[in-house]
Amino acid sequence: MRIVSRGDRLYRTGLTTLALLLPLLLFFIVSELVVGSLPAVKQFGLGFLTKSTWDPVAGQFGALPLIFGTIYSSLVAMVIAVPLALGAAIFLTEFAPRWLRTPVGTLIELLAGVPSVIYGLWGLFVLIPLQRDILWPILRPVLSWLPFFKGPFYGPSVLAGGTILAIMCLPYIAAVSREVLLAVPAPQREAALALGATRWEAVWTVVLPYGRAGIFGAIVLGLGRALGETMAVTMLIGNRHEISLSIVQPGYTIAAAVANEFAEAASSMHLSALVLAGLVLFVITVAVNACARWLIWRVARGSAVGSAAI
Repeated sequence: MRIVSRGDRLYRTGLTTLALLLPLLLFFIVSELVVGSLPAVKQFGLGFLTKSTWDPVAGQFGALPLIFGTIYSSLVAMVIAVPLALGAAIFLTEFAPRWLRTPVGTLIELLAGVPSVIYGLWGLFVLIPLQRDILWPILRPVLSWLPFFKGPFYGPSVLAGGTILAIMCLPYIAAVSREVLLAVPAPQREAALALGATRWEAVWTVVLPYGRAGIFGAIVLGLGRALGETMAVTMLIGNRHEISLSIVQPGYTIAAAVANEFAEAASSMHLSALVLAGLVLFVITVAVNACARWLIWRVARGSAVGSAAI
């Protein structure tokens, strides 16, 4: 008969308590958001998600431009960040000399430790002048006919916000993708090379498909980072409450609206609308992660590298 000591019981009880605190904390966060948003839900209903008017003086609140801006700027960030991050991960794992892998990988990972307000300041004084005064005069004659580049480019815009988000998401995507690619068994590469494939063909046809589930998980991790970012986006996106497909025009995100207006909310309805917007952002984040889990399961079927750990 197995004898369980008092110390083992205390240790197990302590670990169980700590494990239960995390879902309990999540429950309290959701409960507070739901309770705080009830007045706005009763007042506006589903119209909060479909209307565009945001007028605290008149007491009218519609979050559609905020939802659009949050998703749109995050997608712009992914379009920029994913190729750069995957390129860096592939270079470091497959092509870089050994003496270069660790220093460059460490420098990329250090980008994740830079405070978001520093990114915002760098974006204001370096990124926006670079895009507005140097890149835009060159790209405008070529791209201005597209609906994504319509209108004048004054600086603060979805493009600026999406670019800074891409820089902030890049280390997460690159670091996880690098670990996934390193976990691909060496015989997979050797078999492709033995059949006459070049190094790049081996990466494209063997390594990337083998680790596709883990790479997709890395992209979703970066997307989650982009959806919830506040300070840097607030400083660069322009904070204009309207819907526009043009990325050179200002936009607005849920996180930026809450950060800008929460401390100055003069009415209880305004405060409740901001809390409801936060709840919508929480639901969007959960939905994105749930869809990602489902897609990873469909793609990986439990066999690809990284699928079991994501």
